[in-house]
Amino acid sequence: MAYNGNQNLVGIRDTLEFSKEQVIEYAKCARDPLYFIETYVQIVNVDKGLVPFDMWNFQRDIVRLVESERYVICKMPRQVGKTTTVASILLHYVLFNENYSVAILANKLSQAREILGRIQLAFEHLPKWLQQGVVEWNKGYIELANGSKILASATSSSAIRGTSQNLIYLDEFAFVPNNMQEDFFQSVYPTISSGKTTKVVITSTPNGLNMFYKLWKDSEEERNDYKRVDVHWSDVPGRDVAWKAEVIRNTSEEQFRQEYDCEFLGSSNTLISPTKLRMLTYSTPLKQTEDIKVYLEPAQSRLYTLIADTSRALGLDYSAFVIIDITEFPYQVAAVYRNNTISSLLYPSIIYQFAKHYNMAYCLIESNDIGKQVADILYYEHEYENIFYTSSDQRSGQRITGGFSGSAQLGVKTSTTVKRVGCSNFKSMVENDKIILNDFDLIQELYRFSAKGNSYEAEEGHDDLVMPCVLFSWMIEQPFVKELTSTDLRQRIYNDQENMIEEALTPFGIVDDGQDVFEDQPVIAVHKNNDNWLLN
Repeated sequence: MAYNGNQNLVGIRDTLEFSKEQVIEYAKCARDPLYFIETYVQIVNVDKGLVPFDMWNFQRDIVRLVESERYVICKMPRQVGKTTTVASILLHYVLFNENYSVAILANKLSQAREILGRIQLAFEHLPKWLQQGVVEWNKGYIELANGSKILASATSSSAIRGTSQNLIYLDEFAFVPNNMQEDFFQSVYPTISSGKTTKVVITSTPNGLNMFYKLWKDSEEERNDYKRVDVHWSDVPGRDVAWKAEVIRNTSEEQFRQEYDCEFLGSSNTLISPTKLRMLTYSTPLKQTEDIKVYLEPAQSRLYTLIADTSRALGLDYSAFVIIDITEFPYQVAAVYRNNTISSLLYPSIIYQFAKHYNMAYCLIESNDIGKQVADILYYEHEYENIFYTSSDQRSGQRITGGFSGSAQLGVKTSTTVKRVGCSNFKSMVENDKIILNDFDLIQELYRFSAKGNSYEAEEGHDDLVMPCVLFSWMIEQPFVKELTSTDLRQRIYNDQENMIEEALTPFGIVDDGQDVFEDQPVIAVHKNNDNWLLN
């Protein structure tokens, strides 16, 4: 009775006879995962070797929560048995359910396989009458006679694409590279969450302000369906103040805060101070597609600006723009767009549509490299005139002009001076609450926008939404823009337009005959539908 010569495993052709007591016990284990784990699961203790799994209270809480909820997220310190706990839960699911598929995804393939190894170890030390016959058994995959299976893989957008999973376990998800986290949730996660009984379990120690942080914060503010387990280092028996002092003495205060106090800490070299970063909040978009997120719809008489950055559409960096309401302080991000495959020939059309929609927003186009082509198409082909020009001289460098100078060019080049001034102004605005950023992706990029040499750039991933904000912060301090956006000037323009309308209507005259001109007349209502004005 063995699988491939392993006497600890039951083969698919092996037969077992159950006693009445074993049948009763099997049914009890199937009904109660806690009873099964604490009675029959064995784990490896670093000091004692193979021992029964004597669970702590927070580990029992995890078992109960996974059993009752579809989405569970656990924020836990290092070395508290989180992986062992979930491994025991997964073992129960595949033993006592038919055709149940589980995917274990971790930062590295070796880590995912190590978790599967823990499940295999516990399986091998179960009584034979609790086991299922083994169909396949290797380092990355097991399949049982009841049709249930477990796959171990690294977290990526293609890890489980095309497969059907009942439960996904994401181990140490905060340590998966940020671009992989984003790709996973964009391409794989929707197919999992669309099921009615599928489960997702996430466990991790915090590692900066990333997708794991977003999921946790969204759960706290009830913006998603995840149920939280928050474990403190003192929940583990034997960990007291003396233990804490010893750990800090052998590591550091900051490391202890992140790995044991489970604080979400950003880089200490970020443009925006870590303290301020943790205070930044993001909003749920009013509208959202794959490329665009809208936080504020355009409102009459309000002033908007659109700042655009351009990439080469190679699927790497993004072409991105940010629309900001600059009517008064605090400024607010109204919409963001980013796409890393759009052609520079099509990108101006997108900019044109949104700039026009947002009250003919003033546009600043980054003109390095192919950005100049975007600015030219926007101006010459779409005939969009609200684009800022810049001129340069040795004394003052680049400055925004009205476009009348012979040296004026559409857009702005991101020179060292422009970026330095823009970063300084942007830091001041954010830390003094002069701008509301709203967008999570933008805020997340700020977590990684750190000092490098004499400048700032993304430590990893992208800064394609941050850079339009940096250019905006340079732009908004330009004398030409200050005058253009001043309240008095806008009021003068509005009054001039109002006077022109009145003068245009004067020749028609209005004769008051004492009667109500609206009596017995139908009312004409005007409303906007898909950017078209309709009469009712």
